Amino acid sequence: MAISQWPMSERPRERLLDLGPKHLTDAELVAIFLRTGSVGLSAVDVARQLLSRFGSLHQLLAASAEDFCLQKGIGPAKYVQLQAVLELGLRLQKAQLKECIDLNTSKKVGTYLQCQIGQYAREVFCLLLLDKQHRLLEFVELFQGTIDSANVYPREVVKLALTKNAAAVILAHNHPSGVAEPSASDRLITQALADALALVDIRILDHFVVGRSEWVSFADRGLM
Repeated sequence: MAISQWPMSERPRERLLDLGPKHLTDAELVAIFLRTGSVGLSAVDVARQLLSRFGSLHQLLAASAEDFCLQKGIGPAKYVQLQAVLELGLRLQKAQLKECIDLNTSKKVGTYLQCQIGQYAREVFCLLLLDKQHRLLEFVELFQGTIDSANVYPREVVKLALTKNAAAVILAHNHPSGVAEPSASDRLITQALADALALVDIRILDHFVVGRSEWVSFADRGLM
């Protein structure tokens, strides 16, 4: 049965207008995005099939164009629209987090970094460059690597920090595996960078290891 034939109180669009988006299921939200279903299936039915096939909303949203378009009635146009919606949401979240970020609170810094690099498929090493009051000057993705490592060069870190006139920095890198537990090499590079930056009187406040759904602060762990 087409959604237009459902009772008004059960239609996703009307439910969103009456109750707000937080009260809708994943399938209902995806159905609103899809707008239409396919032969014999409502948009909600198609949304449920997509969620079932990919296993979760996260996996659905992270799907490649090829995999996404395998669903009957779904073409490249829908994939492009979805990516545009995702990017708009991500940019809004980044802007909001940057405006309210308190760099003396590891929870907010970790949330900000997870938004920035938590979903990357390859490892990246980043710097949060801070002024004397520990306010954010700039966020920089400095080194990019493979799915399990990224080469970090202390000389380039020092050079960037001096160029930006940073008084302190916060280090960060992601683990594409999703597990944010610091490795032995993470600890070694942290110490090497701390030694290099100390020569130019720049302090490392923290080092964050970021996974898809978790993060670890060296400072919170007593590793700094």
